[in-house]
Amino acid sequence: MHSILRIHPADDVVVALRPLEAGAQVMLDGAPCVMREAVQAKHKCATRDFSEGEAVTMYGVTVGRTTRQVARGSWLHPGNLVHASAEFSGKQSIHHWDAPDTSRWQSQTFRGFKRGRGPAGTANYWVVIPLVFCENRNLALMRQALTRELGYGTSSRYEQFVRSLADRHRRGATRDELEEIMLEEAVNDRATRMFPNIDGIKFLEHGLGCGGTRQDAQALCRLLAGYIHSPNVAGATVLSLGCQHAQISLLEQEMAALHPQNEKPLLVFEQQKCQSERDMMQRALRDTFLGVAAANEHSREPCPLSDLVAGVECGGSDGFSGISANPAVGHAADLLAALGGAPVLSEFPELCGVEQSLCDRCTTTAMADKFVGLMRAYETAARACGSGFEANPSPGNIRDGLITDAMKSAGAARKGGTSPIVDVCDYAEPVRQRGGLTLCCTPGNDVESTTALAAAGCTLILFTTGLGTPTGNPVCPTLKISTNTALAQRMPELIDYDCGPIITGDMTVEQCGQEILDLMIMTASGDSVPKAVQLGQDDFLPWKRGVSL
Repeated sequence: MHSILRIHPADDVVVALRPLEAGAQVMLDGAPCVMREAVQAKHKCATRDFSEGEAVTMYGVTVGRTTRQVARGSWLHPGNLVHASAEFSGKQSIHHWDAPDTSRWQSQTFRGFKRGRGPAGTANYWVVIPLVFCENRNLALMRQALTRELGYGTSSRYEQFVRSLADRHRRGATRDELEEIMLEEAVNDRATRMFPNIDGIKFLEHGLGCGGTRQDAQALCRLLAGYIHSPNVAGATVLSLGCQHAQISLLEQEMAALHPQNEKPLLVFEQQKCQSERDMMQRALRDTFLGVAAANEHSREPCPLSDLVAGVECGGSDGFSGISANPAVGHAADLLAALGGAPVLSEFPELCGVEQSLCDRCTTTAMADKFVGLMRAYETAARACGSGFEANPSPGNIRDGLITDAMKSAGAARKGGTSPIVDVCDYAEPVRQRGGLTLCCTPGNDVESTTALAAAGCTLILFTTGLGTPTGNPVCPTLKISTNTALAQRMPELIDYDCGPIITGDMTVEQCGQEILDLMIMTASGDSVPKAVQLGQDDFLPWKRGVSL
């Protein structure tokens, strides 16, 4: 295993692949270099002498500016480097793409759920949606009544643990005896599903719908319309109070504008028009049960790989993210694009500094201009609130080597591969093009972003993480991909695939990308269940379109 890595020939920093002690000697550009100070694994060190105020290059782009003199062999950290990024101004060059060889997958299909129009689903869910937070209690009552009785609820290992503690306490166990009880590693009390072709009934609880701006209500209804239209959703039950901003008519307008050919059952119940809560609830439960029973008649059948719509996401990123998991996912995205599918890259605050290369990959000038407009509007909104993209990296990111937003962004963008950009979507706009990458405007917040990716029509999500993030989505199977083997071994309950062998040199980015595509196909067919799905990680968080980085 090498001790350092230069990612791009133009870079004047290298990444430490293992801890480097002060005084250690490494080879830089064919000449020995003595480390002036200790550098942790995942962090960066200078390959040349920097004066104060000089731009620093990594991934071939500007990722920061020095705040003081930095000598060759020194550690780069927040005390001597601040965020800086290059200017950008729309499409300036023609993008040439060498598509990867996909002959291995040309005759392959996945077993999905075909809908009347659009791509096939990788799962078959029914969703229950409140238009306003006032309906969350009714939502909870429906969840309690439906999930266990239809076989979708389980008793977790933690519930069993507390049950064991309570039983021993009732029998008079002492404190010392209770402290000896251990948490069991396995649970096997999953009920038999009444409807085997239904993967679950999902309840999209949220805190919006009224009290905010009318724009917030419209954005919420647009997002919910996307979930109803998702290829992974068979039908929906909508609960409305009646007096809120997010009116049923507003949801219908967004459905008509974005998804005018909806053929799915849509069950709507407005509490203020019902005789009583009991009247509404019994009708909502009965009709939902009947809708789920009808949706169970759908079964999996062969579908082309071009039907796959895969969102790419990162969270809990570390200094290895841009070296291992992100480029491996990027290669899988390129394979999918070459097969006619649709990879989707989001998190616009984490594209800061690579805007020009993304503009040049756009297939039209108008598309690049839309991307520039969305990025500038986002940055302007952040500045108006006294913030900016430079505030995006979290304390965990910084501790693990991602010390500027541009540095984080340059590595994060590698999830999108190298294929042409065939579309740019604003928040909750649907993905319409295939055969290339789509840019989707979302926040950098993991859950706000994955929530939006599912609304845009993604049927799978590839989620890379270096620190470990327990995140999933109610309707979009989410595969967790680790940047390093230590994480995969420490959190095996979260991680579906380990890209750590790229760091050690045991596998290439391309080999991991191919294996990730194979895992995607297995997941899309229902043959492999992601850890996030097994754990019931149904994270759902709408974006209020205020500043969220």
